[in-house]
Amino acid sequence: MVKMKIAKNCVVTLDVELSDLQGELIDSSDEPVQYLHGGFGDIFPPAEAELEGKGLKDRVEVRLEPEDAFGDYDESLLRVEPRTRFPETLETGMRFEGSPGSDDDGVIFTVTDMADGKVVLDGNHPLAGIGLRFVATVVEIRPATPDEIEHGSADDASSVILRPLP
Repeated sequence: MVKMKIAKNCVVTLDVELSDLQGELIDSSDEPVQYLHGGFGDIFPPAEAELEGKGLKDRVEVRLEPEDAFGDYDESLLRVEPRTRFPETLETGMRFEGSPGSDDDGVIFTVTDMADGKVVLDGNHPLAGIGLRFVATVVEIRPATPDEIEHGSADDASSVILRPLP
């Protein structure tokens, strides 16, 4: 029996760990995660390149610079807004979507501070500006179905996007 290798139009299942470059664990998958391999945009491109040709139980470790992961920190995505623009119940860590029709449309802002009748919002991804270490072990490889290829993603509840959303 020929062992399948990761190639275009394969659904790949991985155990994943994400840490900063100092080795502090940021996240790890409780359950294996899936993505459709082959340039469909659901995994960091350097990680996908490293996984190409790998087989079952292979492990890869990829260093991701900020521009390869969640981007550089963008100070223009910081906002200070009047407290009166927000619901009565407001806590640090709450998230809000930017205003439709504005330059912020689709940007998710996180409340980072509140003081003196003002609210500080940050539209950067929490990991923006941070170099990361992506470690993955291949758990399963299978051919994608025609529907998965047409839709550009794995049709499974455990499939995830391992890259920042636009």
